[in-house]
Amino acid sequence: MASVSFNNVQKTYGNKVKVIHGITFDIQDGEFVVLVGPSGCGKSTLLRMLAGLEDISGGEISIDTTVINELESKDRDIAMVFQSYALYPHMTVRENMAFSLRLRKADAKTTQDRVAHAADILSLSPLLERYPRELSGGQRQRVAMGRAIVRDPKVFLFDEPLSNLDAKLRVAMRAEIKALHQRLKTTTVYVTHDQIEAMTMADRIVVMHDGIVEQIGTPLELFDRPGNLFVAQFIGSPSMNVFKGTVNNGSVSGLGAQWPMPPDASHVASGTVVHYGIRPGDLELASSGIAAKVVVVEPTGAETELLLQIGDQKFTLVMHGRTQVRPDDTVFLQFDAAKAHVFDGTTEQRL
Repeated sequence: MASVSFNNVQKTYGNKVKVIHGITFDIQDGEFVVLVGPSGCGKSTLLRMLAGLEDISGGEISIDTTVINELESKDRDIAMVFQSYALYPHMTVRENMAFSLRLRKADAKTTQDRVAHAADILSLSPLLERYPRELSGGQRQRVAMGRAIVRDPKVFLFDEPLSNLDAKLRVAMRAEIKALHQRLKTTTVYVTHDQIEAMTMADRIVVMHDGIVEQIGTPLELFDRPGNLFVAQFIGSPSMNVFKGTVNNGSVSGLGAQWPMPPDASHVASGTVVHYGIRPGDLELASSGIAAKVVVVEPTGAETELLLQIGDQKFTLVMHGRTQVRPDDTVFLQFDAAKAHVFDGTTEQRL
C-alpha cells in the first residue's frame, strides 16, 4: 500500500491549452478517493498523469516519498482498470489475468496462485477457461479487476469502469468494488462523472471543475456543507434547489416569499444579494408556509418526486411514501432553516 501526493500539478497541451491548473492534495495509505466532476474537468487527465500515460507539464506526483514524474508507467507499481475493459480477445480469462505476471517473468506457481486467489475473490473461478466474448459486461469488468489484483500493486486506478454497464449492474458492481477495497485495503483512486458513485463508494471525494479542485471532503461533508455553489448543485441527486434573493432583516426575499436564514449565516448583512439553496429531500408538504404549484408528480415506489413552480422558478421536492396531490394543485412548503444553504451572489462561495 502507499500514499499518493499531488503537488501543484499542471497539464498543458501545446503552448496554450491548460487543462490542469496547479492541483495539490494528498491521498492517505489505504484510502479510497474518488475524483468526480463534469466531462472535461480534467479528472481523467489527472489519473492518466498518475498512471504515466500522460506527461506532467508542471509540479510533482509522488507515490510514498518517490517522485514519479520521470518513471515509466511499468515502474510505478500501479494497476489500472479502464472503462473499455481492454481484455485480449484471443486469451482466456486465466490468460488475461496472468498476462502481466508473464511479462514480469514470474514463476508458474506464483502466477497460478495469484490468479486463483483473484478469481476466488471475484467469483471468477468457474469462468477461467472462457474467452471474453463468452462473458457478460459485468463478468468482463470483474476480469479486468482481477488482472489488476494479481499484480498486487501499491495503488489501484479506476477510470470510469462502470459507465458501459446497465443501471442494475452498475449498482451491483459498485458494491463489489467497495467490498474489494475493504478486503484488500489497497490505496484506490477512482474517476467518475456520476456523483452517486462518488457518494456511495468514496472515503473522500475530490470535486473538480475546469481543471481545478473545488472542494475535498467526505461524502457527507460535501453534501451537508458544500463550500460553493458549484459543489452544492453537483453533489446530491436530485440537485439542490437554488434561486437568487436579497437578505432582508434576517430572512431572504425571493420568488415572492420570505425564506428563513440558516443559523450559520445569521451574520450576513441586509441588502446582500445571495444564492439561496435547499435540498429536495429537506422540503416538506405542510398546511401552511411557502405556496407552490404542482407541475409533475413522479411516484417511484418508496418515494415520490414532485416538480413544483414557485414564482418563475422550478423546485423539486422528494418525499417518502406517496401523496394524493395532483398536477395544478397548490401546496405549501416548510423546512428546517438549519438545512438551508446561502452562497455569495457574486463569488458563489458559502457564507
